[in-house]
Amino acid sequence: MPSPAFVDRVGHAFRRPELLLQALTHRSHGATHNERLEFVGDAVLNCVVAAVVFERFPDSPEGELSLVRASLVNRDTLARLARGLALGAEVLLGSGEVRSGGDDRPSILENTLEAIFGAVFIDAGFEASRIVIERIYATEFANLDPATQGKDPKTRLQEWLQARRIAVPEYVVTGIVGEAHAQTFTIECRIPALAIATTGTGTSRRAAEQIAAALAYSRVAAASSGAPGG
Repeated sequence: MPSPAFVDRVGHAFRRPELLLQALTHRSHGATHNERLEFVGDAVLNCVVAAVVFERFPDSPEGELSLVRASLVNRDTLARLARGLALGAEVLLGSGEVRSGGDDRPSILENTLEAIFGAVFIDAGFEASRIVIERIYATEFANLDPATQGKDPKTRLQEWLQARRIAVPEYVVTGIVGEAHAQTFTIECRIPALAIATTGTGTSRRAAEQIAAALAYSRVAAASSGAPGG
């Protein structure tokens, strides 16, 4: 069963705990897996995010709102939020997925987090799922800006720093594991002037850099807005 600490981080007391267990079960682990819940969770997440950006930006046109929503529900954002919940430690995987590092694979983290949103919806309805999503997305929602939301994390971070006359980050490879055709890169994004160093892991150097940059941007933006960091 999921750890009590993880359930607290999700922020929902399940009336049917088996739904959360199913949401955490990858198809490699067993026949009762999370793909149907993921289907529901994807729809619920898009609805909640659409409502938030609609209310937050009453003067923005549809195209701009679509870019903001897309940046909030994409794989990188969902995987980063999942890591913030330490979700990887709770996912139930088959032995092959465990050996290949599936507990930190962005696609698995993304799908599992969506499945959790779906499980909350099935367990307690839309309002409960909205509360969970808004809680997990609190820092993301606090830092919404249509002018930057469609940009990739490295660009957003660089522009934020340059606007404040702070030196751009340094990206340092701190680890490469795996065979040449299936390598995993670990990159550290360093901003010495702010004493910030964040780490990203991905299947390419670029992907790892973007994850590290997104974490760094979340920290600097949260600090400047007074929102709690993730």
